[in-house]
Amino acid sequence: MPGLLGKKIGMTSVFSADGKNVPCTVIEVGPCVVTQVKTAEKDGYEAVQLGFQDKKEKHTTKPLLGHFKRAGVTPKRHLAEFKEFENELNLGDTLTVELFNDVDFVDVVGTSKGKGFQGVVKRHGFGGVGQTTHGQHNRARKPGAIGACSYPAKVFKGMRMGGQMGGDRVTVQNLKVLKVISEHNLLLIKGSIPGCKGSIVLIEK
Repeated sequence: MPGLLGKKIGMTSVFSADGKNVPCTVIEVGPCVVTQVKTAEKDGYEAVQLGFQDKKEKHTTKPLLGHFKRAGVTPKRHLAEFKEFENELNLGDTLTVELFNDVDFVDVVGTSKGKGFQGVVKRHGFGGVGQTTHGQHNRARKPGAIGACSYPAKVFKGMRMGGQMGGDRVTVQNLKVLKVISEHNLLLIKGSIPGCKGSIVLIEK
């Protein structure tokens, strides 16, 4: 789907027309520059590669420097591909938040906050000792029995146990667009999105 790259600024709230206080996320969207146009004849599929946020040449690898010079743009820090743009785009074209002027809902893709190694109560919502099962006696936040006995004598994949939590690619769909502030490249969408302040997200129609 067509979309743009953006940076999560933070959360705030706005009042709706009927006076309700609506929580929303502020995203700095674009401007994004077309750094590559992929075609079915050459690449096997059609897509547009967009670059976001400037980067110093001394911090850019030589292969990427050549890639950007071929497109006639300055080095960019973040790249992403999007498909199915309605208008034909050329190298060096700039896309702004105005792409979402007539859009009511968007999907946002981001990386969730990393929370390190967590146990089953926080990671999977287990009840702990207040909802004791499996004969737990005095272990407040433990998972209890996991079902592997002499047969099958192993723990099946996907078993809900402790482990690394967060740091995953997460897509939140059908978020309502509340406001587009073109002069500041800002997009206000209802609700929360994955990631911390300053994290890079993809906004898709």
